[in-house]
Amino acid sequence: MTATDAPSAGKGLARGQLGLIGSTVMGLASTAPVYSLVATLGFVITAVGFQAPIAFILAFIPMFFIAFAYRELNRAVPDCGTTFTWATKAFGPWVGWMGGWGVAVAGIVVLANLAQIAGIYFWILLGQDELSQTVWVTTLTGVIFIIAMVYVSYRGIEIGEKLQNVLLGVQYLALILFVIFSFASVFGSSPPAGSITPALDWFNPFAFTSFDGFTESILLALFIYWGWDTCLALNEETKDPKTIPGRAALISTLVLVVTYVLVTVAAMSFAGLDALADQDDVFLVVKDALFGPWAWLLVLAVLISAVSSTQTTILPTARGTLSMAVYKALPKRFGTVHPRFQTPGFSTLVMGAVSLVFYVGMTLISENFLADSIYSLGLAIAFYYGLTGYACVWYFRRELFSSGFNFVYKFLFPLLGALMLTAAFVKSAIDMVNPDYGYTVIFGIGGVFVVGIGSLLFGAVLMVAWSLFPQSRMFFRGESLNERTDILVPEDDIVYGRSIDGGRV
Repeated sequence: MTATDAPSAGKGLARGQLGLIGSTVMGLASTAPVYSLVATLGFVITAVGFQAPIAFILAFIPMFFIAFAYRELNRAVPDCGTTFTWATKAFGPWVGWMGGWGVAVAGIVVLANLAQIAGIYFWILLGQDELSQTVWVTTLTGVIFIIAMVYVSYRGIEIGEKLQNVLLGVQYLALILFVIFSFASVFGSSPPAGSITPALDWFNPFAFTSFDGFTESILLALFIYWGWDTCLALNEETKDPKTIPGRAALISTLVLVVTYVLVTVAAMSFAGLDALADQDDVFLVVKDALFGPWAWLLVLAVLISAVSSTQTTILPTARGTLSMAVYKALPKRFGTVHPRFQTPGFSTLVMGAVSLVFYVGMTLISENFLADSIYSLGLAIAFYYGLTGYACVWYFRRELFSSGFNFVYKFLFPLLGALMLTAAFVKSAIDMVNPDYGYTVIFGIGGVFVVGIGSLLFGAVLMVAWSLFPQSRMFFRGESLNERTDILVPEDDIVYGRSIDGGRV
C-alpha cells in the first residue's frame, strides 16, 4: 500500500459512533453478566463456600491492572487490532500474530457456548422444557441466533449499540430486582428457610481453608470478567479514540466487580450454601421462590445475556482480523470494509461462518467435547490479556521511570496483571492435564488441556503457513508494522506519519 492508497479515514470504519456511555455498554454487554453468573457462581461457592465474594474481588484485581495496560496502549496506539497491533509493535510480528490469534480463538469458542445457552433458554422461556433438552432443536435455534447477530454486526455499529442498550438494560433490571428481593426477604420479618445474614468474614482474604479451592475459585472468577476489552476494539469507531475506550474499560471492570459481589452476597444470603453448591444455574434454583409469577424475567435475562454477548463477541474478532489484514498479517480480503455500512464486512461474515462450523461440528462430535472447549477458554483469555500487559511494559520501556504516573500505570499495574494471568495460565494448564478434568480424555490427557493448548498451537501452524505466502512477507519481515511505523487510523481526516510501505503521507 502506498501513501496515496491509504484511505483518508484510516481503515474505512465508521467514525464517531460511540460515546463514553455507548462504549461502556459494549464492554459490559460483551461480558454477559447474567449468563456469567449463571455459569460460574455455583461452582465458585462449591470451591470456597462463604469466601465466594472475596474470590470475585481478588479475581478482579488482575483484570483491573490489565485494563490500565489497555488504556495506556490505546492512548498511544488507538488501533482496532488491540493486542495484535500492540504486541507486534512491542515484540515483533510473530508474537503479535499469536496475540491476534488468541483474541480470535477465544471469540470463536465462546460463541459456540453462547449460542447453545441461547438455544436452551429460548425454549425454557416458552415453557417447552422437552424441546430445551433436544439437541438438534437447541442447536438449530443457536445457529439462528448466531446468524441474526452476525447480521446486526454486519449492518453497523450504530444499530448494534441501540440493541445493546436495550439488552443490557433488561439484564441489569433483572439483577437489581434479584438483589433487592433477596435482601428484602433476608432482612424482612419472616426470612426464608435456609437464609443467612451476610457477614464481614465473607470478605476476609485470609479465611480460605483450601489452597486448591482458592486457586479454582480465582480461575473460575477470572472468566466472568472477560469481554470488557470489546470497547477497545471499537476505538476507531469511538468519538474520542484515544481516551474514551480506555475510560470505558476501567468503568466496565468496576461496574462488573460491584455487580458480581452484590449478586453473590444476595444469592448466598437468600438461599444458603447447600442450595447453590454445584448448580449449573443458581437463578433457576431460586427464581420461583424469589420472583414468584415473575420468575420468567430471570430466564429472559439469561437468554438476553447470551444473545447480547453473541453480538458483542463478533465485533472485536472481526476488527482484529481487519487490522491484521491491513498490515498484511492476513490475506487482503479480510481487510475489506463495507462501503455503505462501514463495517469489516468480510471479516464479520467469516467470523460468523467459522463459529457456526465450530459450534455445529463440536455438537455433532459430542456435547461433552463442546463443554470441554468452553472450559479451555481460560487459557486463551489469560494468554492474550497477559501478553497485552507485557507489551505495555516493553512498548513504554524508555519512559517507565520518568514519572510516578508512568511507573504505576505503564509498568507496575500492567506487569503485576500480566504476572498474575501468567500464573493463572500455568496453573490452569497443569490442572487440565489431569484426565479427570472436564468431560473427555484424549490420548490419556484431559480433553480440556488438549483443546486449550491445541487451539493455540493450531494458530502457530496457521501463522507459519501464512508466512510462506509472498503477500505476508512485508509483515513477517517487520516492514508493514513495527515499533516505529505509525498506525493506519483516522486522525483529522488524514493518516499522519509513515504509511505501511514506509512513504510519507
